[in-house]
Amino acid sequence: MTLDPLYGFVFLGMFSPGPNVILLTASGARFGFAASLPHLAGVVLGVGIIGAVTGFGLGTLITAIPALRIALTVAAAAWILVMAWQLWHADPTHPRSGERPWRFGQAVVFQWINPKIWAIALAATEFVADLPPADMAARLGFTFMPINLLVCLFWTAAGTLLAILLTNRTAWRGFMRVMAVALAGFSIAVFL
Repeated sequence: MTLDPLYGFVFLGMFSPGPNVILLTASGARFGFAASLPHLAGVVLGVGIIGAVTGFGLGTLITAIPALRIALTVAAAAWILVMAWQLWHADPTHPRSGERPWRFGQAVVFQWINPKIWAIALAATEFVADLPPADMAARLGFTFMPINLLVCLFWTAAGTLLAILLTNRTAWRGFMRVMAVALAGFSIAVFL
């Protein structure tokens, strides 16, 4: 029995660093595993939706309309830079009033402009190109969701465990700044 190459491709694409990995790791570290679960669930559902709509051809439409693609890229870069700015200035040892993990809906909506998810979804369509659109949508959506669930659980738990090592303000600040720089770097990479 051989493993479907689509599973390996989706796993590697989701597991590698990108906005969701960075944000879930930081959320797990800052707020804990349980408090980060709505964010995690929103990412999983949002990514599954992107996989499904890509199977119906929405991704192809976005790439075919340059103005739409550019608008989504600019919106993604701007949102990611705002998140990087917030991480850079976050102080988990003295959280500001109102600081909390992302809500479920925020995480779902972010996937619509997350360039990494669109890139993975568009590339994944090559593995199922012989299927009719409805079957392609179902296959992609139901492949992305469980694989991404495992990936999100891993990175959120890793952030939660990492918090054990962050024993002082300097360590926290260093961690948050590394996460912020990685996120800012990704916002630049969307234009390459």
